Amino acid sequence: MTPDLAFAALADPTRRAIIARLALGEATVGEIARPFAMSQPAISHHLKVLEEAGLVTRRIDGPRRPCRLAAGALEEIEAWLGLLRRGLEANYDRLDALLADTPDRTPPDKKE
Repeated sequence: MTPDLAFAALADPTRRAIIARLALGEATVGEIARPFAMSQPAISHHLKVLEEAGLVTRRIDGPRRPCRLAAGALEEIEAWLGLLRRGLEANYDRLDALLADTPDRTPPDKKE
């Protein structure tokens, strides 16, 4: 899985909803399609995109083909977001330090 494929797949709100559903446990295409106002073939297409991105897997269980979240599918995304989070925290820490060193410029008549 590459993060680019995963982010592209997750850009669609239907696919994000499918991922949220599968976070609750595995489900068949019919079970996944039930709350959507679209056909099972359309849901199957969304699942194929999620599979190609490495986010979802299917297994064979007799006539059923239940889908589930792929093991470790979100680890690369979490790592990338963690990198961003650490960068933002470092920026805010620098801003806090700068503001702490800045003298108070509030006019005397406005201070409480």
